[in-house]
Amino acid sequence: MPYDSNDTPLNSLGFAKPPSETRVVVAMSGGVDSSVVAAMLKEQGYDVVGVTLQLYDHGAALAKKGACCAGIDIHDARRVAEEMGFPHYVLDYENIFKDAVIDEFADSYLAGATPVPCIRCNERVKFKDLLETARDLDADCMATGHYIQRMDGEHGPELHCAADANRDQSYFLFSTTPEQLSFLRFPLGHLPSKDATRELAAKYGLAVADKPDSQDICFVPDGNYASVIEKLRPGAAEPGEIVHADGRVLGSHEGVIHYTIGQRRGLGIGGLSEPLYVVRLDVDKKQVVVGPKEMLATRTVPVREINWLGDEPFTSRDQWEISVKVRSTRPPRAAIIRPLSETTAEVELLTPEEGISPGQACVFYDPESSRIFGGGWIWRG
Repeated sequence: MPYDSNDTPLNSLGFAKPPSETRVVVAMSGGVDSSVVAAMLKEQGYDVVGVTLQLYDHGAALAKKGACCAGIDIHDARRVAEEMGFPHYVLDYENIFKDAVIDEFADSYLAGATPVPCIRCNERVKFKDLLETARDLDADCMATGHYIQRMDGEHGPELHCAADANRDQSYFLFSTTPEQLSFLRFPLGHLPSKDATRELAAKYGLAVADKPDSQDICFVPDGNYASVIEKLRPGAAEPGEIVHADGRVLGSHEGVIHYTIGQRRGLGIGGLSEPLYVVRLDVDKKQVVVGPKEMLATRTVPVREINWLGDEPFTSRDQWEISVKVRSTRPPRAAIIRPLSETTAEVELLTPEEGISPGQACVFYDPESSRIFGGGWIWRG
């Protein structure tokens, strides 16, 4: 059992007092993960308070399954709280969510980028406004159902990958600051698999034990980004040309928002001798630029808005030999990071990667351990 500096035993959340005197706010999406966290902590005797965020219009969301924070999910979170016997609150964050996440998502797409709104939601809503709400409720900490680990290091709390690499959510949490990390807890990060989480849900008798995982971005039904952008920004989908990188006009399109870097299928330019991929989106010229696959390979990646979680200052070295992830679905790859300032850098990939797009995250990993050193946002340069 761990102890504090006065040899007082620490509870499972790291506080030198009984669980019953430790208040923890649990961010509950209505899914199985956060429900298990709340039930687990309640069973361990903690003073649990459940909070669910209403993020967007429920009239449209009530019938939509497979996304967090929809109307049915709020009902599920409330039911878990009733079953386990702890208070539960629903907070209306629609305006905050629209201003901090949805509007930027739309504007980024219109600028030819491929945004990751789940990261912005964690950064600007859940780990900012909701975390402040937890402090207002006199909580000692806030717990979530994310698959990531928080470990106490020599210089303070550290962020580490989940034990189950298939469930690891570190790519989406790189912007967590040291101050936030000191207040956050991730009770599921050490579990060996999602099956273990569902077994716990069954053990606690939770009605959500067999509930499917969310797959889409919560406010993008069926993954159709373009239709959402057209609703948010009417008239945004302006037609233009599909152009080969050598200058040849190959066809036309109904708006660059329908395309992403690396896309091959659905270009509408069949009959050519070579397979072509989207290699660039020129918003100003309304052009979708296509070319052979080798044009997708990128070695140098400009990164900004860096959140650094290393023990030494980011600019204390001319370069860092580290591993990076440039897409959530790809494993970390060896790279050299050259700081340009405290929040900007040039990342050199030792092995070129394909399909790197502005708007995606570049997350930094320790090649010798499971630790995450933060990350930043890829941009054009």
